[in-house]
Amino acid sequence: MKNSKAAVPARGDDSTAPRGDSIPPDRPGEPPRPGPLAGIRVLDLTRALSGPFATMILGDLGADVIKVEDVWHGDDTRRWGPPFQGDDAAYFLSINRNKRGLSVNLKTREGRQIVQDLAGRADLLM
Repeated sequence: MKNSKAAVPARGDDSTAPRGDSIPPDRPGEPPRPGPLAGIRVLDLTRALSGPFATMILGDLGADVIKVEDVWHGDDTRRWGPPFQGDDAAYFLSINRNKRGLSVNLKTREGRQIVQDLAGRADLLM
C-alpha cells in the first residue's frame, strides 16, 4: 500500500485536490474494471478478517476499493505470518487484492479531513 496524504476527487473530476497529489477517480491508462460493481467506489476502513474479506469480494466484483491504513503500523494483518512475501504476510496480500490504499494519520485534523473527503465521494463506507 502506498503512503500518501491524498484525497480522491469526485468521479469524473480530473482536477487536482487542493491538498496535493490526488488518487484519480479511475485508473488512467487502464481499461475500466469489469464486473457488476464497476463504477462503485468503496472506502475501506476495516481491519482484520471479516471487513477486509467483504471489501475483497466487492473489489473482485469490480468495485473501486480504497483501503485506509494508519501511518504507524498499517493494517495489523501485514504481520500475520508466516508465510511472508517480503515484509508483508501472504494473508494481507491476498485479502487486499483489487484495492488501492493509502496511509492517513487520523489523529490530525488534516488526516480526518482527508478521510471525510474520501467518504463524501464514496458510494459505500465500510
